[in-house]
Amino acid sequence: MKYAIIIPDGAADEPLAELGGKTPLEAAATPNMDRIAQMGRIGLVRTVPDGFESGSDVATMSLLGYDPAVYHTGRAPLEAAAQSIPLDPTDWVFRCNLVTTRGGLMKDHSAGGISNVDARQLLVDLAEVLKEPGFEIYHGVSYRNLMVYRGSQDFELKTKPPHEIPEEPAEKWLPTGTGSDILRRMTETSAKLFANHPINVARRQAGINEATQIWLWGQGHAPAMPKFAERFGVAKGCMITGVDLLRGLASLLGWDCHEVDGMTSFHDTNYIGQGIDTAKMLDKYDLVLSHVESPDEASHQADWKTKIEAIEAIDNHVVGPVLAKMQSYPDWRIMVLPDHPTNISTRKHGYAPTLFAIAGTGVKAAGAKAYSEPIADASGLKLDKGHELMEFFLRSSGG
Repeated sequence: MKYAIIIPDGAADEPLAELGGKTPLEAAATPNMDRIAQMGRIGLVRTVPDGFESGSDVATMSLLGYDPAVYHTGRAPLEAAAQSIPLDPTDWVFRCNLVTTRGGLMKDHSAGGISNVDARQLLVDLAEVLKEPGFEIYHGVSYRNLMVYRGSQDFELKTKPPHEIPEEPAEKWLPTGTGSDILRRMTETSAKLFANHPINVARRQAGINEATQIWLWGQGHAPAMPKFAERFGVAKGCMITGVDLLRGLASLLGWDCHEVDGMTSFHDTNYIGQGIDTAKMLDKYDLVLSHVESPDEASHQADWKTKIEAIEAIDNHVVGPVLAKMQSYPDWRIMVLPDHPTNISTRKHGYAPTLFAIAGTGVKAAGAKAYSEPIADASGLKLDKGHELMEFFLRSSGG
């Protein structure tokens, strides 16, 4: 059996007045996602359990079949796994965003989608002036970076993801709790250094959002997770993504990762290449997960036009070729689902259940007409525990 999972990150949303009361998914032309819903089953799944922030770390862990209440220790440790950063059990890992604040407000969690080159140089220069012992900076992708602490200081912190506080006072959401004074000092140091840094001077002159400071959050220790093959009896899988978080989850699950030339987290990503490579990897692996971040990033910028364009590009260039490839195998199943909603109206991740559609061998058509949130809601198929979805996808008769 061949299995394919496609995640258009954050594609689910609420109805928008600008779209005549439709969601971006309803407004977008998605013939291939619609076809999957028509061929099989569509429903809703709750990927973010009570007590957790809505984010791809929690939601993706859940939909991969791992209960966040058992296995989730923080977002940053998952990204550390992607970079193969060695961690002792007592080491702490923090996500280290480069962000834009202006007038005291959080304006952009991604510092204008800063390039890898600019981000790396800012962090190299910051590392030279930080005076806090035990901290190491690791550059990731664009604005997504890590800070690791190796030492005796313990932390009991409350932090906030910067993408969850757009246009809110940044000072209000700085870290609090045991050890927060250290994180606040480093944040202040970064703000002073970045204020007149040549990279930011150039960005300012070009009218691009500057990286005004770092933002530390998502802290935790390294998690211990059983391998996917041991848990579900499916041979080693393959992850295709432009996001370190998912690469880290893949590493912890014992999967391989495949890089696509030109793959990014934004709408400039290589959709065509990702679709081609996902189809190719299915000849090598029994399970391939292809994740596309661009709808989520568009939502965080309140850009419904780009979100629709991203959804349509995923449907045309990724879902279409992968569905065609799957149908060339004698036994196969495909699933399409956003990991969580990301709402244009709030620029934040939502907590509502997200839609999923499954088609393939042994899955009976249930009469759905299209792939959309209202149709999923009306289907009657609802999974309250997101970590049970993977077993449903792999084993259910789908009837």
